[in-house]
Amino acid sequence: MSEVAMVVNGRKVSGAVEDRTLLVHYLREHLGLTGTHVGCDTSQCGACVVHMDGKAIKSCSILAAQASGADIVTIEGLADGADLHPVQAAFKEHHGLQCGFCTPGMIMAATDMIRRHPEGLDEATVRAELEGNICRCTGYHNIVKAILAASKTMAKAGKGKTKKAA
Repeated sequence: MSEVAMVVNGRKVSGAVEDRTLLVHYLREHLGLTGTHVGCDTSQCGACVVHMDGKAIKSCSILAAQASGADIVTIEGLADGADLHPVQAAFKEHHGLQCGFCTPGMIMAATDMIRRHPEGLDEATVRAELEGNICRCTGYHNIVKAILAASKTMAKAGKGKTKKAA
């Protein structure tokens, strides 16, 4: 067993976990944060993307013990209360989802992408950077459109930085 302690969505959490517990399972099973999805367990699909210390990671590829001491933000921590994050709002406005399974990972990857490209994005960059996130429903057109719209909105508002937990 390992003792883990981290900040998740601005809240300090800690507990004992089996050494082999993946971060995605810790978030879902120990903390009840089921917005982070388990898609493939092989880091191929991107459904489990969260932010660790401000950077997008696939939470199925890291042990909870490795994340001890980190600042984690999940899809549940992205919005500001009832106010959607600009990327969430853009996905809603531009119909960037169908079944919704990949959506949390797509949104978390997109917010990191926008943070890393505060000068703005183009379609080719978005498509290239989404390579590690699989959607089996949409064909990506509206996802790309939503990310480009959010990038423009966030650049205008000076919000290219990802919300960090307190």
